[in-house]
Amino acid sequence: MQDFNYKKSLGQNFLNDKNVLTRIVNCVPFKDNSLVIEVGPGSGNLTRELAKVASQVLCYEIDTRLESILDDSLKECSNVRIIFNDFLKSDINADLKIYKYDNLYLVANLPYYITTPIIEKVITSNLDFKYITVMVQKEVGERFNAKPGMREYNSLTVYLNYYFDIKKEFIVSRNSFTPKPNVDSMVISLIKKDKCLPLKDEEFFNKLLHDAFKYKRKNIRNNLKSYDLNKVLEVLNKYNYDLTVRAEELCLEIFVELANTLKK
Repeated sequence: MQDFNYKKSLGQNFLNDKNVLTRIVNCVPFKDNSLVIEVGPGSGNLTRELAKVASQVLCYEIDTRLESILDDSLKECSNVRIIFNDFLKSDINADLKIYKYDNLYLVANLPYYITTPIIEKVITSNLDFKYITVMVQKEVGERFNAKPGMREYNSLTVYLNYYFDIKKEFIVSRNSFTPKPNVDSMVISLIKKDKCLPLKDEEFFNKLLHDAFKYKRKNIRNNLKSYDLNKVLEVLNKYNYDLTVRAEELCLEIFVELANTLKK
């Protein structure tokens, strides 16, 4: 693809390291009658590897310039379908109606600039993804995998940990891509929890998280001043905290209890 004009605006850094491609696929415990969604297949390198182990592969590619390249790259992969559309604007529930499958997966090298919106769309789709294995910017992967008290710990960390067990798989050098990005990447897996903590309102929970972490250097009293602080304090006291604590110190269980207590 020497003549291809890579678009930085689309986060186009194509993975071309065969060993890394194999390692990504090997992270996923594929089961029978599997359907894999891939976002941003690029030149189809990962897609070909997925087609070898999955029953069916559905790709979303926003760049129609890649159509002829993917047609050629995937000409021997009869179990692959490509939808040339923006994944974030697609109705994936409707797109999946033509498929019959037992196990659903998401495997992708995600464009850095829309990693979070893609993950959030996957969660809010309410589709039963058994396993999500994605390559993200190393810094983002560390954020996903952070623990309370760590600098990287934020609202998205808590949000993801509500739904998934998060596993760091391996680091990928920037030298594995064309063109070479400015940072290294990380492959992570999100494994759906068998049972999530009881929650009255998921939307309210998400809003509470965003508010709690809104100003990183401010404490809970300041960030949650629009909520009933007496109720907030009541919950925090149970865990030996007060209103001077910062959100980055609080674990998932505390945020769930805060959400359930504050939701009217």
